Amino acid sequence: MTSSRSLTLGVLNGMGSGALWGTVFIVPLLLHDFTSLQMTAGRYIVYGLISLALLLPRWNILKNILGKAEWIALIRLSILGNVLYYILLSTAITTVGGPVTTLIIGFLPIAVLVMGIRAGSSIRVKQIAAPMSLSIIGILLIVSRSFTAHATATPTHSVAFSTQIIGLFCAVGALASWTLYAVENTRWLLKTSTVSDHDWSLLTGVVTGALALVLVIPAFVFHAAPHAWLDWARFWGVCSATALLASVVANGLWNRASRLLPLTLSGQMIIFETLFALLYSFVWAHRWPSIVEFCAIICLITGVLWCTAAHRTPHNTSE
Repeated sequence: MTSSRSLTLGVLNGMGSGALWGTVFIVPLLLHDFTSLQMTAGRYIVYGLISLALLLPRWNILKNILGKAEWIALIRLSILGNVLYYILLSTAITTVGGPVTTLIIGFLPIAVLVMGIRAGSSIRVKQIAAPMSLSIIGILLIVSRSFTAHATATPTHSVAFSTQIIGLFCAVGALASWTLYAVENTRWLLKTSTVSDHDWSLLTGVVTGALALVLVIPAFVFHAAPHAWLDWARFWGVCSATALLASVVANGLWNRASRLLPLTLSGQMIIFETLFALLYSFVWAHRWPSIVEFCAIICLITGVLWCTAAHRTPHNTSE
């Protein structure tokens, strides 16, 4: 049985990770003169270096705990949740656009919820049907607003049908990739109870950093546009801040939430990334949310709180 205290701490950790993950959405605005591949490589290389530095004092202990299976799992998780996910996501955005990609990726909480129920969660579908409906309504409202803004801000242009198909497959692939990451990461966190949430995040960072080295040549050689040294200083400063806050700290908080919450609820914490990304975008644009956006926010917050309350009811843990 999951205690009320564990649920509260789990939700707070989930909110914290979402607040920090949401900062990633303003990085392209700060580094608009660099490619998405460069931003991805820069962030994950710094993530790997910071993780390695923080792990060194405990390395002798960890190396005796981790076996071949754990290292293979870390490689899979790093690919699914970081490298592959962002490659697919960026490809989808550049081919079918942000609104369509947002619509597909926005169903991450629902996908994780379904996987949690299939994994044998004690929660009943009818207990969370209403709050999940609210979350879906909130996602659709956000996407409808995104489509409207996209249509009015950009001229219409034709995109090849084959390119659209590739983009759609990439968006669906990104959705599947992160869903598998969330499920497998939770399973391994519960399985490797001798490794702390923070250390598991740092180990993932080391592996992700090593994988990101593969992106160095295509990112910084094939796309070697000239930049002043001040631009490079800004680039590495933003990448370092993003790696520290949105990767090291946020992933540690997410791992803690994943250990404290059942999978059917931890998946709902992803909604906070969307909520905080919206908040940051309003601050950046110096405006208040529109009526549609405000209604979407209310639906999303109510859906999460309602879903949390459903997991607190005694009968969902006695079966």
